[in-house]
Amino acid sequence: MKYTAFLIKYAEIAIKGKNRGLFEDALIRQIRLALKRGEGEFEVSKASGRVYIECLTDYDLEETVENLRHVFGITGICPVVHVEDEGFDRLSEQVIAYLDEVYPDKQKSFKVHARRARKNYPLDSQEINMELGGRILDRFPQMRVDVHEPEILLNVEIRERIYIYSEIIPGPGGMPVGTNGKGMLLLSGGIDSPVAGYMIGKRGVKLDAVYFHAPPYTSERAKQKVVDLAKQIALYTGPIYLHVINFTDIQLAIYERCPKDELTIIMRRYMMRIAEDLAKQSGCLGLITGESIGQVASQTMQSLAATNEVCTMPVYRPLIGFDKQEIIRISEKIGTYETSILPYEDCCTIFVAKHPVTKPNVNEIRRSEKRLMQDKKAEGPAQGDTGKNIDMLYREAMESDELIVVG
Repeated sequence: MKYTAFLIKYAEIAIKGKNRGLFEDALIRQIRLALKRGEGEFEVSKASGRVYIECLTDYDLEETVENLRHVFGITGICPVVHVEDEGFDRLSEQVIAYLDEVYPDKQKSFKVHARRARKNYPLDSQEINMELGGRILDRFPQMRVDVHEPEILLNVEIRERIYIYSEIIPGPGGMPVGTNGKGMLLLSGGIDSPVAGYMIGKRGVKLDAVYFHAPPYTSERAKQKVVDLAKQIALYTGPIYLHVINFTDIQLAIYERCPKDELTIIMRRYMMRIAEDLAKQSGCLGLITGESIGQVASQTMQSLAATNEVCTMPVYRPLIGFDKQEIIRISEKIGTYETSILPYEDCCTIFVAKHPVTKPNVNEIRRSEKRLMQDKKAEGPAQGDTGKNIDMLYREAMESDELIVVG
């Protein structure tokens, strides 16, 4: 079957009242971006509460559908055959030809669902249902009508042209990207943070991202792994501005000067400070992390409170109540899992404490951080500490920012 158009279904957008048009326009923009990834030329438009994609040239059906399945806001993708209004007899022939080609197995139940948007059509919706149903049974007596749970729901929409479709391919749902501001995702090479980016993007948030790189302790392969994860997320969210920050000297200073059981929390606090500064510079409205309560020592309630303490921006944690298996299932669905488990460690795993504190006291953490404020005489290459105070190291880290546009 050569489908000549797609009908796009959406859900939440329909209840947006006077702002509905803005959300529809945002959805259309994202659809156009997604279609540019594949072959073919298309025209995307909206009419009477519908979004249509007209296929202007040859295209690859599977590729086009796959690209559309990455557009947040779409709940259903309906491949459509549209025909000219040449009378009801001709319409009946085209409907029968459609069923014959799309469903070789005729041992199925069906229901005709007509929608007459053009009121000057000679038959009303119920009459179309009855007449088409009768002619289908005459042609395919092995089929049967089931108005409650049909195996085939044959939709016929009467507009300026007539649209015939029966398949609804599920989309990702959610809201079109860009309708709910922009956030800064703290992206590591693990399983959780890419899923967090996907989930917050699904609510219409455009993403920037920051990755903390620690050469030579983390390799270029670890960095490329994060870029690859960002590319996969960008299939859903559109282009991502990925900031790569050299975090090595800050980590070494923390490792040398602070209590070992507080390493993870203090490193995390400096990551959040840097991420917030980058977020403010790029117009983001909040930070996004992949943290889940109790998953590791730095994600207990007390640890999260100690991390939040350095932020003035909201911190969004869409995975906060998920267990690991739930997160893995989503990562498999969105195509990030196989990349996330590649054995290239990030800076968080390299500098992890053997026995990290699980109930950090914020006042004690602040006192430990004061040790980073003073210049310290370097103690040789074995320690690796530069001896610089944290303000100098912080500025150098911000200046190391490498911006990679992904997607």
